[in-house]
Amino acid sequence: MSKRLITALLSVGVLAVLLAALLADPDGDPAGDAPPGTAAGPSTGSAPPAPELRTYTADEAGRAFLDGYVDDDGRVVRTDQGGDTVSEGQAYAMLVAVALGDAATFESAWTWARDNLQRPDGLLSWRWAEGGVVDASAAADADLDAARALVLAGERFGEPRYTTAGLDLGRAVLDLETVQTGAGRILLAGQWATSEPYAYNPSYASPGATALLGAASGDPRWAELTAGSRAVTGSLLEQAPLPPDWAQVRADGTVEAMPGAMGRGVDVRYGYDAARTPIRFAESCDPADRALAADMLVPLDRGGDVAELDLGGSPVTQGESVVAAAGQAAAVAAAGDTARAAEELVDADHLVQTDPSYYGAAWAALGRFLLTDDVLGGCPPAPLAR
Repeated sequence: MSKRLITALLSVGVLAVLLAALLADPDGDPAGDAPPGTAAGPSTGSAPPAPELRTYTADEAGRAFLDGYVDDDGRVVRTDQGGDTVSEGQAYAMLVAVALGDAATFESAWTWARDNLQRPDGLLSWRWAEGGVVDASAAADADLDAARALVLAGERFGEPRYTTAGLDLGRAVLDLETVQTGAGRILLAGQWATSEPYAYNPSYASPGATALLGAASGDPRWAELTAGSRAVTGSLLEQAPLPPDWAQVRADGTVEAMPGAMGRGVDVRYGYDAARTPIRFAESCDPADRALAADMLVPLDRGGDVAELDLGGSPVTQGESVVAAAGQAAAVAAAGDTARAAEELVDADHLVQTDPSYYGAAWAALGRFLLTDDVLGGCPPAPLAR
């Protein structure tokens, strides 16, 4: 039998079924008695209206992250990435909980991290899945953020044990995850990156965290780390308008953009990692750091909220991301345009509602807190009502 004949017979069959349905239901609803708005669709045939997008306050964004991704036992679950947990997520939850004044969530998030991720040397293992640690290597940004959160929590919640834990974790960061170079003291990617040339993630540098930990501990190495981070970021921005996701630093202080640590990544780009760099530098209380964030404004304006750009600001992907919007808001705020920065943060709010993700929810919250409020110990460049 020919394909043309088969098609003709199928067409006749389909018409017969539709005619029978219409005769059974004169109103023209092939589903019979299905009420309007059910699987048969609204009686008008129109699609349901899209949910209205909201503009979050910092507290609302923070609560959305904690409620959406933190289990009752304090574990931060990357539900959109297979249900695993990373040390970065625990640190984010601790920072957000401190900012919200949520002592119970802070306690559970820190206790889970301490009991399940903390290594014998005091650092935090990077990844946990299916009941145990699957990668015991540390990630320096998570360790630094967690130490910051602990010191802040010690003061906010009146718990000296948090302060002690934060200072201990901070000391382990200095001892095991920093090294002196010709550019100054730098934050390594982790305790595993101690061979030269050193794997370096520009978005791990956090002048707000190093200043706070330096004031709390009195250890001069924190000031050295602040200066070294500024020098390396400045060197990268002399080479290209935007910082890369990953770089390497040689012992003599030479800095080079790289596709990624240990071969990860397809090419050199400003992506999901690098977009945190302007946020971290914009919240610094030092004008020199904020100037570096402002220097990124022109290329970021070129790329908009696109998730991944080349180092000149041209898009290399099509999708947008929350952290890209927050990074652009940071550069705008550091340049002094607080009204426009507020608009960019609204873009981040809307993106996380239309495309929910663990990472997006975390940075929708942290972006607002770091850029608009001093509750995390920085100097917000775009103060807004919480």
